[in-house]
Amino acid sequence: MEQETARETTRETAERFRTAIEKRDLAALDDLFTEDIRLYSPVKFVPFEGKPMVLGLFGVLLRVFEDLRYLGRLEGEAETGADGEQAPSVILPFRAVVGGKQIHGIDLLQLDDAGRVKEFTVMVRPQSAVQALGQAVMAGLVADGLVPAPPE
Repeated sequence: MEQETARETTRETAERFRTAIEKRDLAALDDLFTEDIRLYSPVKFVPFEGKPMVLGLFGVLLRVFEDLRYLGRLEGEAETGADGEQAPSVILPFRAVVGGKQIHGIDLLQLDDAGRVKEFTVMVRPQSAVQALGQAVMAGLVADGLVPAPPE
């Protein structure tokens, strides 16, 4: 019974996340994230940390991604990067366009005991799309004052 409740919570969180992204609703995302969320990005070695930074990043991503659509949902458990513990996890495969480049990727959401996202990992392909995404995201982060402009 407890395992079934955890599965329902995982599905509910995944569906709420997907709906928030599709509606471009940052307020709904705020309710889904832990305060100390970590987001592992394909364009940055160290994770983005903390709800304010991650929400800021999602604000940029929602502007950068065009024609974003999720293709399904895979559920299970996986070891987290932060503490090595097993956590309920959901993989949401997606397709989108960034800077005219087609992107195929996955969002890996790892949840805490309350069903909130504590770790988020994004993986995308192909390499040309990763580069376009990195440039667009960096420009958005700088424009929003979330990171300093790189030295020229």
